[in-house]
Amino acid sequence: MQIKILASFLPHTDPEESLKFYRDILGFEVRTDVGYGGMRWITVGPPGQPDTGIVLCPPFADPGITEDERRTLGEMMAKGTYATVVLQTDDIDGLFERLQATDAEVIQEPVDQPYGVRDCAFRDPAGNHIRINQAS
Repeated sequence: MQIKILASFLPHTDPEESLKFYRDILGFEVRTDVGYGGMRWITVGPPGQPDTGIVLCPPFADPGITEDERRTLGEMMAKGTYATVVLQTDDIDGLFERLQATDAEVIQEPVDQPYGVRDCAFRDPAGNHIRINQAS
């Protein structure tokens, strides 16, 4: 039996800004873009990897969420502590330069880590923590 990761979810606060980051800057493909009730769920993924994707979703779509929960989620997203995704590249310095040339918020410049990777970190337009690794 094999188990694959098909998709993970990251919240967005502005679908168009998220598309600019994931599609236009990172170069991800848009696989689906589904609207419902004024909200959008957008699935993106790296070219050549059709079995793995990220669903960019409205953070407050669950009708069961309370106002306190909504406020807490909003505060965590604003601080960048709500959601994280780790990406991998074979050219971290080149990708860092490309991201830094945009208005993406840099959290950490590329650093050789003692656990065997060189990594850097950014925040996407919704505040999600995007960590990028390159194997050393």
